[in-house]
Amino acid sequence: MQSTRYLVSEFFLLFILLPVSLALNYSIYIKAGLVLIGFAYIIYVLKRIELVSFRIKKDIDWIQFWRRTLIGFVIVASVTIAYVLYRDPKALFFVPLNKPLLFVIILFVYTLLSVWPQELIYRTFFFNRYERLFKSTNLFLFVNAIVFMLAHIFFRNTLVLVLTFLGGLIFGLTYFKFRSTFVVSIEHALYGNWLFTVGMGQMLAFPGMGGPS
Repeated sequence: MQSTRYLVSEFFLLFILLPVSLALNYSIYIKAGLVLIGFAYIIYVLKRIELVSFRIKKDIDWIQFWRRTLIGFVIVASVTIAYVLYRDPKALFFVPLNKPLLFVIILFVYTLLSVWPQELIYRTFFFNRYERLFKSTNLFLFVNAIVFMLAHIFFRNTLVLVLTFLGGLIFGLTYFKFRSTFVVSIEHALYGNWLFTVGMGQMLAFPGMGGPS
């Protein structure tokens, strides 16, 4: 087990310095290289040091998970529909209704290449490495939400930062409750894909995912 000093340094490099650097103007190839190196390091640590299994847990309380997730989804869906109607009514469900192929591609790409890696990094790795450093669970979950928000700072979009902070709180609580990357990835994919579905893609800095111009 690494020392506290090592873990704090690792935390700073992976979850503060690297995300902030991605918002700066330098080569996209260097950025991609740094992200890949960081991700490879995280996978190595999970497998070789933390001895985390990537198998789906067998004792998940699916009834409890779906009950709390569906209640949360109804609330999120209601708020986001109202928000899109207020900001840009023409964008409401525009992409799935008018660009179905693009919509399906986005759902698959987002779920596989964005949701799962993010949850592996910001929940599985983060909890296994740093939970031991915090005496307060509430503070730990708050910090987790902050660094998850910071991971999206390169979008330079206030709405993205607000939503990822709130999402970080939700996903952190889910992982804390169920201790399953698979479970929290389902929840993350559900909420994230809903934002594209309802018509908030353009608002969240994803070109071509909004309503008619």
